[in-house]
Amino acid sequence: MADNPFPLDTEGLLQAYRTMRTIREFEDRLHTNFATGEIPGFVHLYAGEEAAAAGIMMHLRREDRIASTHRGHGHCIAKGVDPKAMMKEIYGKVGGSCAGKGGSMHIAELDAGMMGANGILGAGAPLACGAGLAAKHRGQGDVALSFVGDGASNQGTFLESLNLAAVWNLPTIFVVENNGYAESTSRNYAVAVDSYVDRAAGFGLPGITVDGTDFFAVYEAAGEIIDRARHGGGPSLLECEMVRFYGHFEGDAQTYRADGEVADLRENRDCIKSFRSKVEGAGVISADRLDQIDGEVIALIDEAVAEAKAAPEPDLSELLTDVYVSY
Repeated sequence: MADNPFPLDTEGLLQAYRTMRTIREFEDRLHTNFATGEIPGFVHLYAGEEAAAAGIMMHLRREDRIASTHRGHGHCIAKGVDPKAMMKEIYGKVGGSCAGKGGSMHIAELDAGMMGANGILGAGAPLACGAGLAAKHRGQGDVALSFVGDGASNQGTFLESLNLAAVWNLPTIFVVENNGYAESTSRNYAVAVDSYVDRAAGFGLPGITVDGTDFFAVYEAAGEIIDRARHGGGPSLLECEMVRFYGHFEGDAQTYRADGEVADLRENRDCIKSFRSKVEGAGVISADRLDQIDGEVIALIDEAVAEAKAAPEPDLSELLTDVYVSY
């Protein structure tokens, strides 16, 4: 085996690949199964964006908190939420991570530090500020992360959260997943600044832009800013320039995208293909070992779908439980 030129050892590289492949297979399967009409509600898929979730979350501890978006499956999986519980949740079944009541857009697992996907654009940013404030008072080095997309980056709640985090010097990191579109609106049409880092600078926060399709670029940048936040350095912004392979939501006709755009992205900007090419090319991990992980992931998602379909729906007596917090 060749010398390892990467910032992770072999086990770390295998973990990163497994996380990305699990997200991809989970999302591809939902894309297929949603078309059958068996899945209630809306579904927004993360396929194509896996390197950002995996590269960032590998630096997080279970105690760290994240606030996600309506496109939250990838964040869940990378943060350690059980894909089987997630699948049950998306199908609206007993055993789901939110007892089958949240569905795709509100999936959460508080014990894993996943504060929830959110159907309100930008609403996760103030939640991350709250989690960051709590972490600062506990003084145990925990951090909080907020994920937003192109549309949420223009929301007042997001901009106010940047200011609040800076004023209170919170261990909160704002991740902008720039996939080029706010639903169907081009980022170039709706965002005045050239880079989201300019937004951070306006509030006195450091920021960095990375290629979100390059796992290693994300991993190294995220490691620096998360370590900074853990040691009292305060908030920062990480912009990941990335791509999504599916529409804004399942059923989106994507008439706003150029002919051949998605095919080109799949061919030339697939983060998983890029990862495989690098680690195989360096002779660190064999194609057979990665193929073995592919098979294991497919088996896991097969089981998750089968169990979700077989699980019962919540009883009507459960309708009003979990609605309010009891102290």
